[in-house]
Formats: sequence, C-alpha cells, structure tokens
Amino acid sequence: MFEALQLVLSECKPKAKIVDICEKGDSYIREQTGNMYKNVKKKIERGVAFPTCLSVNNTVCHFSPLASDETVLEEGDILKIDMGCHIDGFIAVVAHTHMLQQGPVTGRAADVIAAANTAAEVALRLVKPGKKNQDVTKAIQEVAAAYDCKIVEGVLSHQLKQFVIDGNKVVLSVSNPETRVDDAEFEENEVYAIDIVTSTGDGKPKLLDEKQTTIYKRAVDKSYHLKMKASRFIYSDICQNFPIMPFSARALEEKRARLGLVECVNHELLQPYPVLHEKPGDFVAHIKFTVLLMPNGSDRITSHGLQELQPTKTVDDHPEIKAWLSLPVKSKKKGGGKKKKGKQVEKVEGEAKPEPMET
Repeated sequence: MFEALQLVLSECKPKAKIVDICEKGDSYIREQTGNMYKNVKKKIERGVAFPTCLSVNNTVCHFSPLASDETVLEEGDILKIDMGCHIDGFIAVVAHTHMLQQGPVTGRAADVIAAANTAAEVALRLVKPGKKNQDVTKAIQEVAAAYDCKIVEGVLSHQLKQFVIDGNKVVLSVSNPETRVDDAEFEENEVYAIDIVTSTGDGKPKLLDEKQTTIYKRAVDKSYHLKMKASRFIYSDICQNFPIMPFSARALEEKRARLGLVECVNHELLQPYPVLHEKPGDFVAHIKFTVLLMPNGSDRITSHGLQELQPTKTVDDHPEIKAWLSLPVKSKKKGGGKKKKGKQVEKVEGEAKPEPMET
C-alpha cells in the first residue's frame, strides 16, 4: 500500500486530472497484487479493495470521478487520498492528507491535518485488547477540540475480516443520539481500519449532488428482480467482476451504468458511497490506517509520513492527550527468556515515541 500511495502522491501536480490519478492508483494495485502468488494451484482473489479516491479541499470523501470528468488539481489544494488493496480477501486500507504546495503547511490547514494525525496516533494506542470502542470515540473528539477542529460525523472505523471490509465491530467517530453503534471490546488477533476525518467546519457534511457518487458495494444479502434491461446487464457485470469489494463505476460501461445503477441502488442491491462536502472554505483532513492487534501489541501496517506542519494550536496544555500519546504501541511479550525480554523492552521504548507528532 505504501508504494501505491507514493505513486498517487507523485502524480498529484497542479493541472493534473483527478480521474487520471485515480486510475493510475487502481492500475498499480491490480498490477502489483496480480504479480503475487502466480504459481499456486488454487485461484486467489486479489486486487483493489477500495477504489482510489482523491477528495479536494472541503470535499470530505469518496471523490473518484468517471472518465469523462475534467476536474483538475490546483496549487494550494488540500488533498485526501483514500485507497485499499486485498490478497485472498485480506484487506489493507490507507488514507493520507497532503497540501499541494512547497514548504511547510501553516495556519488552519496545518491545524486540521495535525488534528487528524494526532487523533490517529491516540487511536492507535487505545485500540488494544480489553479497551472499548467508546473510549476511542471520546478520545479522538478531545484531540480535535484541542486544535479547534471537529471530528466529521458519520465516519466509522470498521473491523476487517477476510472478504469483509465493514465488519460488525465499529468505532463511532462522533457519539450523538441519532447515530448509535453497539458497545464492543477489542480482542487479540482482530484487524481494524481506523478512519479519522477532521474539519475546520461544523463536521456535518452534506450530499450536494447524487451524480457525483461513483463508488458502490454489492449488498450480498439483498435480492430483487430488476425491471430494466440496462440494470440487469450492469448488475450481472457487477456480480461477476465485483461480487464483494467496493468498486468504481468507471469500470462499467458508462452509458448503461448511469441508467442501471439507479434502479440497483433504489432497490438496495448496491450500497452507495456518497461524495460529501463541508462548506466552501472549510479545510478537511483524512487519516486512515490498518492495524493488527497482535499478542505483543499493535502493528500499524499502512501509513505515510506527513509534510512539515506549523499548526497554530498544540496539545501541550492537555495532559490527558499527552498521556495517551506516551502509551507504548508495543507491549512486553509474555514468557520468554531474559535476553528476549531485553530486546522487547528496547523495541517498546522506540515505539512509544509518537514520531509524527514532531511535525
């Protein structure tokens, strides 16, 4: 995932078309995963687990336009890259925020990126066996408030299972009476996609145009006899090529897709991933990583370093946040000889430093 994200970042230049960058990200994942396990007898599913999205400025998420879209990047844009891959249904996802400019990021743009990054660092240390999902929800909201930002509502961090990108155990970003999830406790050997989106706005994004939605996932538990021929053609194509993972409508025949997808969504055969927006002028940042809850601590397997940030706020006056950040990511492994323990302690000390916070 790191190399795929690096490739997408290298393509992000002023006047570059967003659709071209998204397509290059997806193509790279398909190519690289296709090169793995070529010689095994059993057919192994692999490829894109979540289509490459490039959401700009006040656009929150899921912008992955069709081939006909002419939207380009501009100097000074704040970019959110979101993508995922899988091999044999085992999924890794990542999201990263980058400002399209030379030199350090300053002002409110730096605040919102620092808020997302710090919240992600805190979440990494709290998503541990024995901890509860509501502990994480409360903590990331406190971090965002320290930077005078909001955690964006409606974003869920999901447990990942084989061929399941949205498992039943979830972490809610913002607790409110309208959105409720079941209380859950993290357990050893689980995998999570921790998803943090921060905003300088009110954190209540809106759907402005349904036509911008291009990412869908088949609802495997639903069935309906479609009336339109275009719908049946498109749905058959989806069932054959994208039976489980989210996909982009770019991969479908565009004219038929426009007609057929509407009926599929209306009858809940497909779950749409809408493109949401904060108000113009608001900055939005997105950090997502995949974490494995291993016996000796958490393994973050997807991440990327940030640009130099010069935020206007810090967490220096927030002892609780500083205490969370000082928690080790790794822990001493139970059992084993003295020599092994000594090595493990050394590793713990290195892991405990929240390096991204230095930016």
